[in-house]
Amino acid sequence: MSATLHRLLVTLAVAVSALTLAPVAGADNWLPHSTDATWTYEWTDSVYNTTPTKEKVTVKEQKGDQFTLAWTTLEQGNDPAAPVSLGLIAFQETASGLVNTDWSSNPPPSTFPILCAAPTQCNNSLASTFYQLIWGTRAPVLAAPLLTGTQWSTTGGAQGDVSSASDYVGVASVTVPAFPNPVKASKVRTEITQAGALGDPYGSGVRTVWWVYGVGPVKIVFEHAGSGSPITTSVLTSTNQVPAPQPPDIHWFPLEKGATTTYRWTNSKHMKKPSVQEFTTEEVVNGTGRIAAKHISGPIRVAGVYGFTTRADGVTNLWATTKSATVSPLPPLGPSTLPKNRRRNFATPFDLMVFGFNPLIPAYPVAGSSWSVKVPSRDFSVFGVTGTTTVVGVRPVRVPAGTFKALVVRSKLNQKGFPFGSGTRTVWLEPTRGLVKLVFEHGDGSVSTIDRLK
Repeated sequence: MSATLHRLLVTLAVAVSALTLAPVAGADNWLPHSTDATWTYEWTDSVYNTTPTKEKVTVKEQKGDQFTLAWTTLEQGNDPAAPVSLGLIAFQETASGLVNTDWSSNPPPSTFPILCAAPTQCNNSLASTFYQLIWGTRAPVLAAPLLTGTQWSTTGGAQGDVSSASDYVGVASVTVPAFPNPVKASKVRTEITQAGALGDPYGSGVRTVWWVYGVGPVKIVFEHAGSGSPITTSVLTSTNQVPAPQPPDIHWFPLEKGATTTYRWTNSKHMKKPSVQEFTTEEVVNGTGRIAAKHISGPIRVAGVYGFTTRADGVTNLWATTKSATVSPLPPLGPSTLPKNRRRNFATPFDLMVFGFNPLIPAYPVAGSSWSVKVPSRDFSVFGVTGTTTVVGVRPVRVPAGTFKALVVRSKLNQKGFPFGSGTRTVWLEPTRGLVKLVFEHGDGSVSTIDRLK
């Protein structure tokens, strides 16, 4: 081992403690990590590193949804003037996306801007491809699922002094040396701000990353703020990973702050006069939204709040709280294992939609996919419902709000001892409007119908 290499290895510095997050099965394959996976990147900076620098990245360790990558510029045919970089970077696949849990490397070149408040003991660097990738966006680096309209905000840097706001832009074709023929990539744009560091203009700017499913990031362009307007560019030059088809990015249950929807709900036997209710999305943060319901007209006077989140395992209802009074009482619901004052009631259209078990839909629903309630589980404890939900496919549907192409999802539900909580529920979801229609054929022979009015 050379003296230079020995010194570089000795100066590796761990910059942050590992985060602890719950694992998620079947996480997105945006950064594969089989033991034999390799990538080689070449990066330059228009001001601070004009000499193309190649880095080879390999998988050092993997355990379940956690894995560590290693990179090196040694023995990559680089010009002697190119910066030397050796490092490790750890990730975890979680329900919220790909999270960076740790990193370590030799110090950045002394000619680069200092990305800390003091020049000594500074564990921040942008002098490598994966440092460019995680800068300001550690939890998550990439949100999951990656759907139309996905936005997230997070922080980064050794002291958490780097903030960012990311937007999924959409699918675009990209050409890099590793893929001379255009491949489809998911494009993410991030506005990054660092404050308080000696070189914080360089730590601020706009970064765009092109992600190829089954491969990882294939191109990064970081347009820095500050004097000279530096631009850092990294491209994938070779890899043994093969692009996979990009997952569908349609968001069938969008959460948009300020969105307002009005529904009409009737039941053929128990509530022939319509209950008209308005739903407003009051807040959305990193894929989790709060939706409020209020009475407009009809026999049910109700106020309610619902929480939904979109994660790698799909759209999940987190909570539901309602207060209601009605002149058209509906049949009781179970389960019998709960006291009557703890059982759910149907008071709003959303109550019928979320009844039974999560998820409402998987992250990437395709026709024929199905899932069943788990016993025991939180959902079974709350609802006492068994059954299976199946994605039927995309079908046209007409409601007072218009005619739409909607995703049809059908559930077979059984709440033992409670016919009104049993039956077949069919839900229609539209990408820009969410729920547009619901029909619940109850076990007591009645039918609840919900239509979007506007």
